[in-house]
Amino acid sequence: MTHLIYVADPLCSWCYGFGPELLALLETLPDAKIDLVMGGLRAYNKQVLDDATRTTILGHWQHVAERSGLPFSSSAMSQPGFIYDTEPACRAVVTARTLTDDASGRATLAVFHALQHAFYAEAQDVCDAGVLADIAVTALNKAEGEGSFDIASFTETLVSPMAMSDAREDFEQTQRWGIGGFPALLVVHNEALHMIASGYTTRDELISTLQQLQQ
Repeated sequence: MTHLIYVADPLCSWCYGFGPELLALLETLPDAKIDLVMGGLRAYNKQVLDDATRTTILGHWQHVAERSGLPFSSSAMSQPGFIYDTEPACRAVVTARTLTDDASGRATLAVFHALQHAFYAEAQDVCDAGVLADIAVTALNKAEGEGSFDIASFTETLVSPMAMSDAREDFEQTQRWGIGGFPALLVVHNEALHMIASGYTTRDELISTLQQLQQ
């Protein structure tokens, strides 16, 4: 069984762009397990986004859109007083990981991708706990069956000290591994971690790297 570790942040635009390539890889590895570790790209940021930074970020988004073909809404960061703090969205993914019994990691990945689409394509406020819970529960119920999860229970875990601590542990683990850029995709091979993607990488490149490693 292939064991992948995906180190990423739901509010990282290149992680958003990488999503279809990762899903295409997983289609070729139906028995693969994928563990998600949140990177905390802009975790705990408290500064209101200024115009210059917004313009720079939108420029990055344009590059991702051109490379991936994915939709972006230019209004995603336009609400007054927008603070680009990625911790709440990361914590929502960690919460999903905690609550789901899906050992393959696919349900948690579905939540990760749903949060990305909600932010980048639909300009939803993914710093709001209620919005995060609604998106995550919808994705989890789609993956595991309607009625498997409810918003109230998810929200209770999402805002708990345990979830906050678990998210911070993810960020610290990312730092211990020395990973400073996202997305990063690792594979466990011969009891060691090997990075097979650092930044946007196509499915074919991922397959080629995996094959070389496993020879």
